[in-house]
Amino acid sequence: MEVGEGQSHVRQTCWCDIGEAWRGNRIATTRVPSTQDVQATVRGAVRASVDRHLVADVPVGVFLSGGIDSGTLAGMMVEAGAKELIGVTITYAEFEGTAQDEQPAAYAIAQHYGIQHHVRRVTKDEFMSDLPRILDDMDQPTIDGINTWYASKAVREVGLKVVLSGVGGDELFFGYDSFRTLPKLVARWQTLRRVPGAHSAARLAARLFARASSNARWRHAPDWLRTIPGAWWLRRSTLAPEDLPNCIGAAARDLIERFDPETWLTRMVGTTPQSPVQALGQIESMTYLRNQLLRDSDWASMAHSVELRTPLVDAKLLRDLSTYLPHMQRYPNKALLANAPARPLPTEIQSRRKTGFGIPVHTWMPKSVPPNAIRPTMSWMREVASCFSDTASVRDRAGSINAWQS
Repeated sequence: MEVGEGQSHVRQTCWCDIGEAWRGNRIATTRVPSTQDVQATVRGAVRASVDRHLVADVPVGVFLSGGIDSGTLAGMMVEAGAKELIGVTITYAEFEGTAQDEQPAAYAIAQHYGIQHHVRRVTKDEFMSDLPRILDDMDQPTIDGINTWYASKAVREVGLKVVLSGVGGDELFFGYDSFRTLPKLVARWQTLRRVPGAHSAARLAARLFARASSNARWRHAPDWLRTIPGAWWLRRSTLAPEDLPNCIGAAARDLIERFDPETWLTRMVGTTPQSPVQALGQIESMTYLRNQLLRDSDWASMAHSVELRTPLVDAKLLRDLSTYLPHMQRYPNKALLANAPARPLPTEIQSRRKTGFGIPVHTWMPKSVPPNAIRPTMSWMREVASCFSDTASVRDRAGSINAWQS
């Protein structure tokens, strides 16, 4: 904005276009880079980003799950000279002995890199006591971020003010299963729907499954699965468009009358590359990562006055790696990231099955989230949304929580 003599002029300039980093590589270079070249570039770019995010006049910790993203950051932080590094892990008794328990893998990473390991166990009683404050802190309803809220609480308890998070690694290094499954699903459906009667049969099956699962969004599967944007929307959405007025009010009706996943995603992210995997990378980076993961990281960390930094969501890192984005799908399981530290992550960590960063809410609140529900997340979402519909104060939300348990 330029202001002078009582008048102002506003000019908007884009500093960094995330979509362009993906779209700019629509046509891959004729020379396929060697694994050594790609790995060396990833190692240098990630190390440089970690170095930038370690600049501080106080100690910097790391959220340490049992996964590749945070494990890589821990290794890189040690290489960069971080002293007395503390890795913070959240655990729950309900997850003990299951694949969702992050503690054993996080402990192995901490031992591998010789860092301090702080394990913070969260109990049902603590969760129920904190829930009114959590709902107030989140500003708007979300079903994510509560684990980050507790991780930030633990960081503050050990005296840290700054922490690094591995968020963004799945988008940049194609870590989600959907990068492999959705392109195959779309291709198969495009072939099958040419068979006479296949589309009608699929519509009938979709309606039956929607009724059985109590989720109307499955009715749209035969239409949405024709394109990558539609398949992505089916994978990421929780509700059908027609359910939104009941959830967020009548204003949603006008928005969803002519709902089309491809049109909506174009409005959100612009044009996408022809490569299905590249397109999904751009979509995930500019929607799920931007609007949910980063927003939830913000409110959950700020609630405890913790500065959360994200070395894998970094403009310079994205630019440094943009030339290699079309080739990264050649390296599954985020192998490029896992092998980026001079001392790569242990094999058992690299081959470990990916798990969600969740909380055992369906065990803690069985009346709200039936354990046999096809999608427990949807039930929990409805409960959270109900706290924001007619109530505004922490006291009112506490009353809602008491009602859930009564």
